[in-house]
Amino acid sequence: MQIIEKYFPNLTSRQHDQFAALQGLYNDWNAKINVISRKDIDNLYSHHVLHSLGIAKVIQFTPETTLLDVGTGGGFPGIPLAILFPECRFHLIDRIGKKIKVAQEIAQAIGLQNVTFAHCSVEENKTKYDFIVSRAVMPLGDLLKLIRKNVGNHQHNAMPNGLICLKGGEIQGEIAPVRRTAMIFDLKDYFDEEFFQTKKPYTYLFNRLLYAENQMFHIQSGGREHIYRMGRRVPRMRCHRCRLLLDRRKKRIARIHRT
Repeated sequence: MQIIEKYFPNLTSRQHDQFAALQGLYNDWNAKINVISRKDIDNLYSHHVLHSLGIAKVIQFTPETTLLDVGTGGGFPGIPLAILFPECRFHLIDRIGKKIKVAQEIAQAIGLQNVTFAHCSVEENKTKYDFIVSRAVMPLGDLLKLIRKNVGNHQHNAMPNGLICLKGGEIQGEIAPVRRTAMIFDLKDYFDEEFFQTKKPYTYLFNRLLYAENQMFHIQSGGREHIYRMGRRVPRMRCHRCRLLLDRRKKRIARIHRT
C-alpha cells in the first residue's frame, strides 16, 4: 500500500481505505479462484494495482467519462482506476465467469458505486464508451478490430477518445500497423521500480478531428483551407502542410501528458 501512496499522495481517506483493503480481499479470493499467479500475489500493489494506475499518469479522466475494461480478469485495470476516478463510470467484462465473479465481489466489498460487470466477450458488447482500456489481453491488431465499434464520438477529455493498452516487453512490431496513430508512454518515466522498466501503456486514437476514417475534413492554416481525405488504416494526406500540422498537434498532446 505504501507504494500507492508514494505515487498518489493526494488520496482521500475513502480511496486510501479501498486500496488498503485490496490485499486481504485478493488473498482470500485467490485462494479459492486463481485470478493472480500465486507466486505473484505478494506483489499485488506493485505488479497489478500500480501497473493499472499507470494509465492515470497518462491521462486524468474528467467526471462522467465512460470506460470499458476488456478482459478485466480479476479487475485490472478497472478496479484500481474506478477507485482513483470515482466520478467516472466503468464497465468491466470478461468471458470467464469465475473471474468476473471475483472482481464483482471485491468491488462490492470495498463499496465501489461506479462499476458494473458483465460475463461476456467484447464481441457481444455494442455500447459506446469514451475509452477502452485493457491490460495485455490480446494482440493489438485483434483487439482493434473488436473494439472499434465501441469508441464513442463525444470528446470531453484532454486526450481524444480511443484505446489505452498496458503492455510490456517489445511492442514495436505489434504497433507497426498503427504507428502513425499510436502514442507510447514509458511507465519507467513515472515509476522507479525495476518492474516498470519494460512496461508501457500505448494509446490508439480514434478521434474524428485528428484521425477521421474515410471522411473529408479540413484544417485552417495561414488563412488557407486545406482539405484532404484520411485512409482507413494509415492517414493519407494530400497536403504536406496538413500532415505537419497533425504531427505537431500529436507531439503537443504527448508533452501535456508527460508533465
